[in-house]
Amino acid sequence: MYQVTINGKQHQVDVDGDTPLLWVIRDELDLTGTKFGCGISACGACTVLVDGVPERSCQIPIEDARDMSITTIEAVSGKVAQAVQDAWREKDVVQCGYCQSGQIVQAIGLLKENSAPTDSEIDAYMSGNACRCATYHRIRAAIHVAAQKLEG
Repeated sequence: MYQVTINGKQHQVDVDGDTPLLWVIRDELDLTGTKFGCGISACGACTVLVDGVPERSCQIPIEDARDMSITTIEAVSGKVAQAVQDAWREKDVVQCGYCQSGQIVQAIGLLKENSAPTDSEIDAYMSGNACRCATYHRIRAAIHVAAQKLEG
């Protein structure tokens, strides 16, 4: 039995200690915004905030998540999260949408760390998040729009 804090709430889950956090989020807690993409931390679809920092939930065993504060796409909030979500809509980033929860969570992490990133900084920070539809230019544009919203 493991106790974890996800989206500000304590949850007790009865799973093996090596169960990836991703499967606890999706299968045990029925929070399906976080997606399975590859299982090897290469695509970013499973990105969540761990203590405010983007991490791949497919690579975190639940036994290691006990002392972490985990936020999924369902509960991102605050000024930066709102600016990113508004910019995503404004720039019509989403095409198929499968990767977008991971992209948005990663972008939130970027803007919390760097409030005015350059194109190359955006590309480097977002490089671990794959988009099957190749909306990378719209993602970059939306991050710039979000940064501008945060300035004003």
